[in-house]
Amino acid sequence: MSLPLPPTLPTCYRHPGREAGRSCTRCGKPACSECLVQATVGSHCLDCAKAARPDLKTRVKYANARVLTPVTYALVGINIAVFLWMVLLDTDTLSNRMTEAHVDLGLNRSIVHYTDEWYRIITSGFIHFGIIHLGFNMFILYQLGQLVERELGTAKMLLCYFASLLGGSFGVLLLDGADLSITGGASGAVFGMMGVAAVGMHRRGVNIFNTGLGSTLLLNLVITFTMRNISIGGHIGGLVAGAICGWFVLAPGWKPVPAWARWATPLAVGGVAALGCLWAVSSLPVFVG
Repeated sequence: MSLPLPPTLPTCYRHPGREAGRSCTRCGKPACSECLVQATVGSHCLDCAKAARPDLKTRVKYANARVLTPVTYALVGINIAVFLWMVLLDTDTLSNRMTEAHVDLGLNRSIVHYTDEWYRIITSGFIHFGIIHLGFNMFILYQLGQLVERELGTAKMLLCYFASLLGGSFGVLLLDGADLSITGGASGAVFGMMGVAAVGMHRRGVNIFNTGLGSTLLLNLVITFTMRNISIGGHIGGLVAGAICGWFVLAPGWKPVPAWARWATPLAVGGVAALGCLWAVSSLPVFVG
């Protein structure tokens, strides 16, 4: 009497010479331990694990979502560091009182006219009048900066920021009075970031008033025109500069602009704003006293 043959184990689908003790929980193919990958539920063979991976476009999207925003963090850090340095020099910086550092770094048409201290069109964008002024600007910069930088990348984000800052300085020298009042703050550049984001969304078919950006922009414009001691020129100048940049750097895919224009536009806006500052100081009335 012949005995029944002993049961045979299936072999691995990739290694025919190896017995497979388990099988893929997705397709059922037998596989050895080397050819199985632990999944959320069960184990998958290498083929199923590869098929389950997102495509390249999706992986890039996920990677971009985790991209750090170094320029945004750096700008916030520089503004905070300057403020702390000013506090060490004079604790009145914590309030909205004028200090010697404000006078040394702030922007005023008459002062620039008589001293030729052109560095003020940049340094004025990094000084603040009180902790509330700093906190409000840095909160919006942190929120908007990350949004814009993830879309533009670090280099174009930095170019747009300084183009907006110079646009705000031009607005200050053009529209604000020719007395000895000092203007400072990151508001011009922050308004520029709002302009970049708002115009970019509009060009891509997004109604900004269906987003938080629309209400933020409206609220800040109301504050600009209704509250005292607010630089209308700085805010509007930065907003206009940022909006021009946004029209080109965030052009939609169905209305593309040349790649060079995405780089040239913020450079051109910043250059025109700097020339505008020169014209305003040399041509407009200044304080005489």
